[in-house]
Amino acid sequence: MTDLATRAAPARGTLPRRAAPALLGYAAVRVLGLLVLAAWSAARGSSALTLLGARWDSLWYSRVAGLGYGYEVRLPNGDVHSNLAFFPLLPWLERLLHGVTPLSYAHAGLVVSLLASLAAAGGIFAVAEWVYGPRAGVCAVLLWAVLPVGIVQSMAYSESLFTALAAWSLYAVLTGRWVTAGVLAALAGLTRPVGLAIVAAVWAAGVLAFLRERGARDALAGGRAPEPAAGVHAGRVAHTGGADGPACAHSTPESARDATRAPSRTPRAPLAPTWRRVLGLLVAPLGAAGYVLWVGHRTGGGPLGYLDVQAGWRNGFDGGYAFARFVAAKFTSFPAALAGAGLIVGVALLVLLYVTGVRQRQPLPLLVYTGVVLALALCASSYFGSKPRLLMPAFPLLFPLARALARSRTSRSALVTAGLAVAAAVYGAFWLNGSGPP
Repeated sequence: MTDLATRAAPARGTLPRRAAPALLGYAAVRVLGLLVLAAWSAARGSSALTLLGARWDSLWYSRVAGLGYGYEVRLPNGDVHSNLAFFPLLPWLERLLHGVTPLSYAHAGLVVSLLASLAAAGGIFAVAEWVYGPRAGVCAVLLWAVLPVGIVQSMAYSESLFTALAAWSLYAVLTGRWVTAGVLAALAGLTRPVGLAIVAAVWAAGVLAFLRERGARDALAGGRAPEPAAGVHAGRVAHTGGADGPACAHSTPESARDATRAPSRTPRAPLAPTWRRVLGLLVAPLGAAGYVLWVGHRTGGGPLGYLDVQAGWRNGFDGGYAFARFVAAKFTSFPAALAGAGLIVGVALLVLLYVTGVRQRQPLPLLVYTGVVLALALCASSYFGSKPRLLMPAFPLLFPLARALARSRTSRSALVTAGLAVAAAVYGAFWLNGSGPP
């Protein structure tokens, strides 16, 4: 018995070759967004480079890279904004790149974000392909690229870096590479507070694998045949999973007929011994735990010192009470009520996509990861305008839409994606030249 998903038919070609269409499409969307931003900014007399790398949180990250921790701003109302709120991996990479190139810290951050966004696109493709097939993988990457706030993927922010680490950690879990999954989860934990999500996903998958192995041993000891193991999620059809695996992988009539075949549940041997799984689980939380404990030691606040730092930014976890009040306040006037209605529809859509993922039997680590990202983003008590970009790492929410898009004709899928790309490019340019991401 194994804790890993199985593939009855291996995919054709190497993973980089299979991911090439997704990466090329992703790069095209990002280039379009940057071109529109440059034109829009020039027309307004602003600098696209400044908007991308030297405003909002980008300034905090570059300041950490150049001066280290210890900088804070005291506001007239008594709030203290400390740069200890910003996790260190992105500033470390900015500092490293600045040290070996002529780039400034801000421009180094843009290069890191560029490379990380491509890595994130590759990771999203790898995960989606493993579960639903190459065609759905391409669609998932393109949908992530055309998110309304997708321009953040090109900014000197940590969303792209975190998403890359999280996606590849999830892929490592699904393919049984537990030590790799743990190391990537630890690095993700050094990137953003939401690193807790990927740690929870790795641990959930590991615990489930242990339980299934124990159940198999008990079944054998009792003289019963163990149930076929489909891994950390339901069985897969041919190369992928679910009833539409081959249909997503190929758009031929033969593959469409293959989609009706029964799922394959043939187990294969584990890719790693138990000690590797244990090591991966132990390593996974070290990044986030290490930084939080260091902040607590530095501030004298103990293990909860990081929460005090976040409180200085008026940020915390209140179960969504403050966000609910923020939405309700929109209905006290018009046209603000339209924005309130839009927020309710948006949250309902997120919940619907998550429930759809559950009904489609997404792998357990994906569900745990997405659920924690959703909870932390929607239930934070401040910076409500940041929620769209805080939700960006929750890419498995796009998988139901990617499956639907993958079933469409190629011409229709291309038309829909192109339209969304243009809309996202225009909105991104308008957004950054206006309020921008807080």
